[in-house]
Amino acid sequence: MDSTEPTLGNSTTEPAIGTRSEAFKLPARPWTQLRSSEIYWYNRRDWLKAKGYVLRARYQEAWTPSWPEDTPFHKRYEDAQIHPRVGPVMDATRTSDGAFVLMKRINKMVHPFEVDIAAWLSAEPQRSDPENHCVPIYEVLQMPDDPNVQIIVMPLLTEYDKPHFDTIGEAVSFFRQTFEGVRYLHRQNIAHRDCTNLNIMMDASPIVTAPFHPVQTWMKRDYTGKLRTLSRTQHPVKYYLTDFGLSVKYRPEDRPPLETPVLGADKSVPEFQTASRDDEPPDGDPFPVDVYYLGNLIRLYFTKGHDFHRRRPGFEFLEPLAADMVNADPALRPSMDEVVERFEEIVRGLSSWKLRSRAAKKPEHFGFIRSISHWIRRIQLIVGRYPPIPMP
Repeated sequence: MDSTEPTLGNSTTEPAIGTRSEAFKLPARPWTQLRSSEIYWYNRRDWLKAKGYVLRARYQEAWTPSWPEDTPFHKRYEDAQIHPRVGPVMDATRTSDGAFVLMKRINKMVHPFEVDIAAWLSAEPQRSDPENHCVPIYEVLQMPDDPNVQIIVMPLLTEYDKPHFDTIGEAVSFFRQTFEGVRYLHRQNIAHRDCTNLNIMMDASPIVTAPFHPVQTWMKRDYTGKLRTLSRTQHPVKYYLTDFGLSVKYRPEDRPPLETPVLGADKSVPEFQTASRDDEPPDGDPFPVDVYYLGNLIRLYFTKGHDFHRRRPGFEFLEPLAADMVNADPALRPSMDEVVERFEEIVRGLSSWKLRSRAAKKPEHFGFIRSISHWIRRIQLIVGRYPPIPMP
C-alpha cells in the first residue's frame, strides 16, 4: 500500500453533521438496531463522504436489513457485521481510488500525542526508512463539531497470524519485522508502551485473492464465500505496529525517562505489580516495558501458549531470548538493539530445513496428513527457489 504525507481536513465549507438521535433504533426488528457506538459514525456519514470516504451499506440512510425478518441466522449476512471496536474505529472505502481503509477517532484530551506521533512516523524521511514498520497514516481529518476530536485514516489491515503461519520461516519474518519496528521507534526516542499482539497487524494484500471483509476477515468482502489465501513464502507480507495512543516521544537528553506506568493490554509486566491493589506502581522506564511485551508475546503465542492459544512446537530456539526479555528486573532486560542482534545470530544458526518446517499448533487433528500436504508444498517452493524467510 502506498503512503501519502498526512494532511489536515480543514475545508472552509464543511458539510453538516447528522443529528439523528443516539438512541435511534430500527423498528420491529430488535436485532437490527444500530448500537449507540455505531450512531456516531452514522450521523457523520455524509460529512465523511464529502471528505472522500464512504461507509458500508449498514450505515447509509436508506439501509434496510437484507435478511428475512424471521431468520435466526442474521449474522450470516454482510450487513449484520459490526466491528468489535466500532466506537473508536470504522472501516470505509476511499472514493478516489476504491481503497479500503480504517478510520480511528482520537480525542486529544485523552490521547494527546497519538496523532502527532503517528503522523510524524508517516512523514518523510521516516516513511521511507525500511526499518519503519509503523502503520502509514493517509490523512488526518479534523472533526468540525469538536475541536478535540480528530480522525486518522489508515490502510485496512488484518491480524498478524490470520491466516496462520505455514512455516517457521514465515514466523521468523514476522519477528524480524516486529523487532526492527520497535527498535526503530526506540532509536527515534519513542516508547510504544502497548506493543502487544493486538497492536501488530499485517498488510494481507499480497496473499488475498479478493478483498476481505473488514469484520470477518476470512470472508470475501461481499460475503459470497470464504476467502482463499496464498502462501506468505511466495508472496511476502509486511507487518505494522499500530495504536500509538499510549506512546510518548522523548528528547534524547531525557533518556532514560521515569514515567508513571500506564497499563497496556498485557497486564503482567513485573514492575507494574504491587503488593496491594491500592498501591501505585513506582515510576519507571517505559522502554524495557516494550521489550517485555515482545518477549511475553513469544511465550504466550509461540513457545508456551496459554488458556486461549495453543503452543507452537519448533520455536524453542527463541526461549532463551524470550526469557531475558521478560526478566523481572527491567535493568537486566536487553535493549532492542541487543534483541535484534541476538535474534539475527539465532536465525543464522537455523537450517533451511528447520525454517521450512511446519509452524503447527499443538495439539492438532489429522497432523500426519497435514504434514504430508505441507511437505508437498515445501518441495514445490524449494524447486521454485523461494527463500525460506520471506521478506517484502
